[in-house]
Amino acid sequence: MSGLESLDHTVQLTHVWINDLDARLEWDNKARSYRLLKAVLHAIRDWLSVNEAANLGAQLPGLLRGAYYEQWHPAKTPVKSRSMDDFLAQVNEHFRRDPLPNTAQAVMEVCHLLNKKITAGEIEDVRNSMPKEIRNFWPEPYREPGAPRT
Repeated sequence: MSGLESLDHTVQLTHVWINDLDARLEWDNKARSYRLLKAVLHAIRDWLSVNEAANLGAQLPGLLRGAYYEQWHPAKTPVKSRSMDDFLAQVNEHFRRDPLPNTAQAVMEVCHLLNKKITAGEIEDVRNSMPKEIRNFWPEPYREPGAPRT
């Protein structure tokens, strides 16, 4: 054994997330899908309180967690301008050279992925921390019938 099983595992998990998103988007461009995932995670992180951002980060695979925290300035969060247009503009900053055809749809696909990969209770907390305009855009997480709300 190499002793690096946990590192291998987080790389595998990250690939699963990226492959899943790439398939949802029908892009066949994993590098671009990773860039979108990272851009949306950064936008979400910047809209959350420090504690809520940390709670979300704790549920990400280690490799994505590192990307999530890149260039984070906790003292500047949550951002002051918190409209849907501001959110989409922040994501679009990562695609200046190759603009997304439909940023809102691409972000929604990331939200669906997060709903699938993050616990429903944490997604609910994140959604409830967002402005209503974004909360209404982000689909509620799936819950088993009869499952308690957190």
